[in-house]
Amino acid sequence: MLKYVDYDIVFDEVPDEVALAVSLSLCPNRCEGCHSPHLREDIGEELTLERLASIIRIYRSGITCLCLMGGDGDTKTLELLARSLRTAFPTLRLAWYSGRQQLPEGMDVSVWDYVKLGPYIPTRGSLKSPTTNQRLFRVLSDTTLEDLTFRFWKK
Repeated sequence: MLKYVDYDIVFDEVPDEVALAVSLSLCPNRCEGCHSPHLREDIGEELTLERLASIIRIYRSGITCLCLMGGDGDTKTLELLARSLRTAFPTLRLAWYSGRQQLPEGMDVSVWDYVKLGPYIPTRGSLKSPTTNQRLFRVLSDTTLEDLTFRFWKK
């Protein structure tokens, strides 16, 4: 099951996108120094396609991307949700922020336009740090991953 705690319009999670970021709870990753440790808990409301679609419709004219923040505890349901969103909102780009080091075995990466992988490691920093272990990828049409992480680094 997927549960969401909150959502917001963000401008810095995915380069060149105005994203509706939805924070998912039940995170199993337990990253040291996590900025949202409350998302480890079993809190929030169940995230169904109907509920998410109603939220998207409110903001659809102002967003270009939906960014699901978490969902690592139930990646099968997450993938099914993304697949349904592709049908319901064919022009909306989809991003997944995961704390996993790599994609779950068997996940169809083609349901995503962007995927962020990597646990937060305090000594390495966030995506904004050139020393980060985290990576944001654009999923290309042939399902190869193009690393966009450098786009977060200030010059």
